[in-house]
Amino acid sequence: MNERWTTDRALAAREEFAEVATRYRPQVFRFLLASLRDVDMAETLTQECLLKAHRNWDKFRGDSQVLTWLLRIAINLQKDQWRNRRLQFWKQTTTHAVDATEASSWLASDASSPEEQTVARDQVRLVWDAVKRLSERQRTVFMLRHVEEMEITEIAEAVGLSEGTVKAHLSRAVMRIRVELGGKR
Repeated sequence: MNERWTTDRALAAREEFAEVATRYRPQVFRFLLASLRDVDMAETLTQECLLKAHRNWDKFRGDSQVLTWLLRIAINLQKDQWRNRRLQFWKQTTTHAVDATEASSWLASDASSPEEQTVARDQVRLVWDAVKRLSERQRTVFMLRHVEEMEITEIAEAVGLSEGTVKAHLSRAVMRIRVELGGKR
């Protein structure tokens, strides 16, 4: 009798969650789509959110509304995804990194004297050295803006910060590089 009751209870919980998933899936998807602006990623994270919620349905205590609980799961998955994108960016940057000496040779033209070419190479090396000393967040924002040429809104989305915070980190990064290169604040 007890085994039958447990089976019936599990079946009821599955049916209950199926109703929850059907009811709230559109809101979770809309939230993720608005946040990520990527249909495929929003769909993937929506599925992951519902799967994670299903696995933990028996632990849902009802301290909040079901939609709030689902959106918290979605937000955490979104943060994980942003974190992974940042890691991938740095892995690709390291993998495809260009030697500062090589990059500086792109700046010098045939009309430049050997002295001017040497100065240009030294300046590029100094900039890259200064960039390496920035905090991780400042370096990420600086690289996305000045290497990848991303807009502030795109950077904010990619790193999970507000546009104002991105602007502040970018401003501090540029100021620090200028100071390190002997420029004025």
